[in-house]
Amino acid sequence: MKEIIDFILHIQEHLTDFTRAHGSLVYGLLFLVVFCETGLVVTPFLPGDSLLFAVGALAADPATGLNFWFAAVVLLVAAILGDTVNYWIGRKCGEWMMRKFPRIVKRSHIEKTNEFFVRYGGKTIILARFVPIVRTFAPFVAGSGEMDYKRFMFFNVSGALLWVLLILPAGWFFGNIPQVKENFELVVLGIIGFSVLPMVWEIARAKLKSKVPTSTASE
Repeated sequence: MKEIIDFILHIQEHLTDFTRAHGSLVYGLLFLVVFCETGLVVTPFLPGDSLLFAVGALAADPATGLNFWFAAVVLLVAAILGDTVNYWIGRKCGEWMMRKFPRIVKRSHIEKTNEFFVRYGGKTIILARFVPIVRTFAPFVAGSGEMDYKRFMFFNVSGALLWVLLILPAGWFFGNIPQVKENFELVVLGIIGFSVLPMVWEIARAKLKSKVPTSTASE
């Protein structure tokens, strides 16, 4: 776990070192990380938003040799395929996985994702792209709930396009500003914090809602 936290907080440095050492193999690494983060329900801890931002920042520096548009295509394909695989995992063996691996496929994560579905419907697949953990579990829940596949794919592709084409350019334009570059760890923490705000809001809202009947009854 220490290695994962270190990778996330120093993601720009690690990607730079990997690119210098292995060249174009970095695109394979990017594909693998995003595919696993979105496609495997057991890896919600992998970086998503911070990775995209770091890739955008690196692509803006000609010295890295990272091609912005090729990276965008790789990340986009990985995100779409990841959600698609996750959907079918949920559809074919969702209930079995929740019973068999309760510590990995946690009911609390599933329930929280379900709350998003109740509130936002199919648009959850789009909104979840910007929320860590929910991003990993949303396609799984859509599959286990047998959401229409064509409808799912519409939201899947739309969400992936928005996610990649908003965060990647943000890294390109802001990632190499001296203040950002010198405090990249804080920027990563800020991105993670900003990403989880919708989930925190929903949790707080649900708790406030649950308290209303109690207070009314006491009156």
